[in-house]
Amino acid sequence: MEGFIRFTNQTQGRDRLFRATQYTCMLLRYLLEPKAGKEKVVMKLKKLESSVSTGRKWFRLGNVLHAVQATQQSVHATDLVPRLCLTLANVNRVIYFICDTILWVRSVGLASGINKEKWRMWAARHYYYSLLLSLARDLYEISLQMEQAAHDRAKREKSLSQEPLGYSVADEETEWLQSFLLLLFRSLKKHPPLLLDTVKNFCDILNPLDQLGIYKSNPGIIGLGGLVSSIAGIITVANPQMKLKMH
Repeated sequence: MEGFIRFTNQTQGRDRLFRATQYTCMLLRYLLEPKAGKEKVVMKLKKLESSVSTGRKWFRLGNVLHAVQATQQSVHATDLVPRLCLTLANVNRVIYFICDTILWVRSVGLASGINKEKWRMWAARHYYYSLLLSLARDLYEISLQMEQAAHDRAKREKSLSQEPLGYSVADEETEWLQSFLLLLFRSLKKHPPLLLDTVKNFCDILNPLDQLGIYKSNPGIIGLGGLVSSIAGIITVANPQMKLKMH
């Protein structure tokens, strides 16, 4: 209970819970809409989803400063590829949060002359760029872990290795694919923070892909992806050791 209280006392923790609730409502609404007699439930879910989404905007007002701080930290990463990917990703996050704040200003009636659709597309575009760069960093980290795992396995099997005879091209391709998938599985299994970060970014990118018309998805897919991403985010906030570290 104390851990849950500490978690909810954090702004990020409350935002993750609200986000999980929002996307759960979206997913349930998609599943229930085709069913007869569920109109009232669907309407309640839609209202709850809208209310939670509005509430989340209050939690995100300070995220511009957090993104600026993250940008300053990522500049000092020792590895060139993560430094480049994370810095550019965080710059795009700063722009995204600025656009999001402007949309919030319009939604509460503080400014009426703001073109909502234009700013919404700008926000989606920079959110997409941020996630794409974060995924590029994840793929780079995965490739490093797989390379290390392959090197370790080669060292262990060096004394026992013997080239099998009678291999066809199909056999070699099948073995290569199996070996690749096994290395990928072992690499992610040994590094849960990398797995969580990759899953989170992949699920998150479904929303801007849909908004920008790059790859259209239905609300069910977006809701499921948002829910999985939110759970991954809750885990990293509740247990900071599960957050992918910068090196």
